[in-house]
Amino acid sequence: MNFSSDTSAPAHPNVLAALARVNTGNEASYGGDSVTGRLRGLLAEVFETEDFDFWMTASGTASNALALSCFCPPTGAVLCHAGAHIAVDERGAPEFFSGGGKLQLLGGPDGKIAADGLEAALARINHDFVHETPAHVLSLTNLTENGTAYSVAEVASHAAKAHAADLVVHLDGARFGNALVATGASPAEMSWKAGVDVLTFGLTKTGAMGCEIIMLFGKAREKAGELKARAKRSGHMPPKMRYLAAQAEAMLDGDLWLDLAARANKAALKLAATLMAQPGVHLVTKPGGNEVFARLPEGLAERLMAAGAVFYPWPDGSHRFVCSWATQDDEISAVATAMG
Repeated sequence: MNFSSDTSAPAHPNVLAALARVNTGNEASYGGDSVTGRLRGLLAEVFETEDFDFWMTASGTASNALALSCFCPPTGAVLCHAGAHIAVDERGAPEFFSGGGKLQLLGGPDGKIAADGLEAALARINHDFVHETPAHVLSLTNLTENGTAYSVAEVASHAAKAHAADLVVHLDGARFGNALVATGASPAEMSWKAGVDVLTFGLTKTGAMGCEIIMLFGKAREKAGELKARAKRSGHMPPKMRYLAAQAEAMLDGDLWLDLAARANKAALKLAATLMAQPGVHLVTKPGGNEVFARLPEGLAERLMAAGAVFYPWPDGSHRFVCSWATQDDEISAVATAMG
């Protein structure tokens, strides 16, 4: 009954097999290997475009911070939701990597930036006012930190407003696959076709060992050289890049990543139904992916934990349960048994 995080789940066997396959002979360093070369073609197929550049890291925090640092100067700001991972869970990494760039926090229900709040923030931008910290980037998260999913239309609407104000649009896609499965969108529809300039494409939570891909689309490709330079300077230029590329290749092959995301989302819906069968349990939001946020009646959290369930209290007073590709039906049945 481990619902702590999808990062707690094991890597999928196909990923481990792919690592073993590439673990032979010598290959060029720093992304010059044949595996990384093949990956570009696979990404082009998945995202329906050749107009991109990419870089890989082993963590979502590194990917977000590196990506944002290329577009937010030390004297600028990034607009993001107040509950965004970059604001709450990354220990100031975006500010550190950008050399002092500021995060400007916006509100909105269910972890989504409200349209009127975004419009007001964009209207306040004044690059000529010396006391202002003008925004240069809009950062969205899909899935959100509340387990909800932006639709393609919502992403496109926010992106259009940001572009009209000359902002770059970043999408934190640590759970990108879960959002795609939930909305029925394609990778292209939820990224560059919706106006996303830079995507941090996460595969770790979906089933990789540790693989995150920074993707620069269209005009954002002008920052490809700077991205590599910043990766080198910050220690995020893996010398044996083939092992990251092999994970991505295994996950993308045959749409395994989407199959695993679907499995996790399905488990979350089943867990939500199981929890809701207990009197006094209320869902904060309908699960839009693989996370369940529930308000539990007094004593239930303690009873579940005593039975061996692992999950976390959330700042709003609810509790977060996260399912992964490896979540088993008997784990969810055990929750029902523990609730009595």
